[in-house]
Amino acid sequence: MSERKRWSVRCLLAGIVIVGIAAASAAPGADKPEVSVREVPAQVVLYTLHRGPYETVGGTIGGLFGLAMQNGMFPQGAVTLVYLNNPGLVSPEHYLTEIRIPVGEAALQKAGTLGEFTDVKRLPGMEMAVVRKPKGVEDQTSVRASLSAWMQENGHVAIDSCVEKMQSQGPVASYAEMETEIMIPIRKLPAEQD
Repeated sequence: MSERKRWSVRCLLAGIVIVGIAAASAAPGADKPEVSVREVPAQVVLYTLHRGPYETVGGTIGGLFGLAMQNGMFPQGAVTLVYLNNPGLVSPEHYLTEIRIPVGEAALQKAGTLGEFTDVKRLPGMEMAVVRKPKGVEDQTSVRASLSAWMQENGHVAIDSCVEKMQSQGPVASYAEMETEIMIPIRKLPAEQD
């Protein structure tokens, strides 16, 4: 099977894999997640905006992979979702999610030509607080709460929106079956002086 066909199959699977990010309660008794700090290098991404419930993001992901293939942009990493608003403050039909696929440097030649809400951009390297959402967790709310508590306890503040990086390979039946990493770009607060 050619590389292009393999990526086409992966694009189709991506739409199936991301069946939804459900809003339900976290698994009771889940252990407190372990937080790490990671330097994420600069990268070029193909991205688009999705408006609507998290459960409907799969079709948009599949479409973005299709656009990547049509334009000779071969994905070079995992899909990430950037949550642009607080689901506690807006209704599901108004959720905004930026979907990103890492691509090669050559993709920057297409910047500004792909549509009103779809483009290519370079992201700077940044430090991120990272926690894993394990399989079996239906809702990331408790995972994100643990991450926020860790940031506060360790003197860090968020400098951008929450990012979720997909880790599961192959098709899964539900969001609960997916392994992901929840990441928040951070900076350390200056130490208080006496």
